[in-house]
Amino acid sequence: MRIRVAAYAVVLDPDGRQLLSHWNERGRSGWTLPGGGLEFGEHPTETVVREVREETGYDVEVGELLGIDTAVFPPERLVDPSGGAMQALRILYRAAVVGGTLTPEADGSSDDAGWFTQAEVDALDRVSSVDTARRMAGLLPVP
Repeated sequence: MRIRVAAYAVVLDPDGRQLLSHWNERGRSGWTLPGGGLEFGEHPTETVVREVREETGYDVEVGELLGIDTAVFPPERLVDPSGGAMQALRILYRAAVVGGTLTPEADGSSDDAGWFTQAEVDALDRVSSVDTARRMAGLLPVP
């Protein structure tokens, strides 16, 4: 089994809208938290800063650690199933925009980014980790 360690950000604007990026890779897609995989030797907070910048154009300051989430994905749910199942370890932080302008990633695994009210997020085709992070951030009730 493979393991992928990644770090993601819950970013809200002053009106409570949430910043999301749209993942689109080899026919699989959905709205997701800005963030991504750690590079070797990189601290998770560095990953969040780098990935949010790449996917959205914004510079962020990383805040509180919201929590850690994990999920196991069978090969048929993966873009590349050849390596077998994969465990995703997701480190979730709050972050705040401190600079930059909204600029979706070009030539990456994300193809769009935007700000959404919580009602709009509810209506999006989104990956499950969005709601996990929303619960950790107090934006959704914990079941």
